[in-house]
Amino acid sequence: MTQSKPSVLFVCVHNAGRSQMAAGFLRHLGGGSIEVRSAGSMPADSINPVAVEAMLELGIDISDEAPKVLTADAARASDVVITMGCGDACPFFPGKRYEDWKLADPAGQGIDAVRPIRDEIQARVATLIGELLG
Repeated sequence: MTQSKPSVLFVCVHNAGRSQMAAGFLRHLGGGSIEVRSAGSMPADSINPVAVEAMLELGIDISDEAPKVLTADAARASDVVITMGCGDACPFFPGKRYEDWKLADPAGQGIDAVRPIRDEIQARVATLIGELLG
């Protein structure tokens, strides 16, 4: 019997910066051992180009990603739901692990302001991988 791999949903308001960077790190660092989803309560039209640039500096390309609307199904299908400033817009389902990561919003910021946000997300994702795959 094979155990299904854990799944993580990253949620922020626009699904254009923080949640996309977190999903990019989890795909990259998790090596396919964790299912990754990201969504936004009010998705933007496109991903934040500065977030793309910041991730490319570390060799991770998220330029093909697109903001997606948060659905109850996506949350229901995930073992861990990580919110990043979406407040009450995030659905809550009993039995899920929820974490709220307090992170600055990279929207409208230059690359120098986005790098520390990216680095904090990378550290949190690395910790999360350790907890899930321990």
